[in-house]
Amino acid sequence: MTTIYLIRHGQASFGAESYDKLSANGELQAQILGQYFKKILKEEPYVVSGSMQRHQQTTNIALAECFPNAHVHTNSAWNEFNHQQVFAQYEPRFNEPHLLKEDVSKESNPRAYLAKIFESAIGRWTGGEFHHEYDESWPVFKLRVETALQNLCDELAKTQPRYAVVFTSGGVISVAAGKLLELSPNKTFALNWAIANASMTTLRLVGNEPQLLSLNEHHFIKAENSQLLTWI
Repeated sequence: MTTIYLIRHGQASFGAESYDKLSANGELQAQILGQYFKKILKEEPYVVSGSMQRHQQTTNIALAECFPNAHVHTNSAWNEFNHQQVFAQYEPRFNEPHLLKEDVSKESNPRAYLAKIFESAIGRWTGGEFHHEYDESWPVFKLRVETALQNLCDELAKTQPRYAVVFTSGGVISVAAGKLLELSPNKTFALNWAIANASMTTLRLVGNEPQLLSLNEHHFIKAENSQLLTWI
């Protein structure tokens, strides 16, 4: 029976010109993740990574700590939705990422403020009225993720490795979990907001059908240094 670990990338560069790069903190998170894998995985896993830079960096740093020779199957179907476009379609000035960061930094409770914007922007994206305004609409993104998950499960059912590890993003993991739990879009993205950087969500494969075992495990980071925990 195969166990699948869905991994959110380490902390990226919020508010920078390019979000798609790990911060120094994100690199440490990926390193701790790899050290934890070295303890819990008894053999080399089947490894998949999204094609985004933050996915690839997290993959390489983590595997260097545990399975440096593992082959990585890169698959853009596991890439995140364009969150910057989702923010910008909600508020055009957020097309400049540093302006969003500036607004957030002025707030007494930055996380709560960003959560409010995130909820509104996601609501617009998933609501149905504005699908034509996005390069990738919510239904298309949802179908992409669900198809990627099923294709992976079909492949693993044939090859039957003991473990599979997928390096991806919070939105992708939320959609996968939301599919298994039959959640609404609002509840799906409530999960997205809670998923920590470099956390793992665990699935068990029964035949070619995935079952959710755990969600958003990040105790291994907290045990190492609770100050390293991030969600943005």
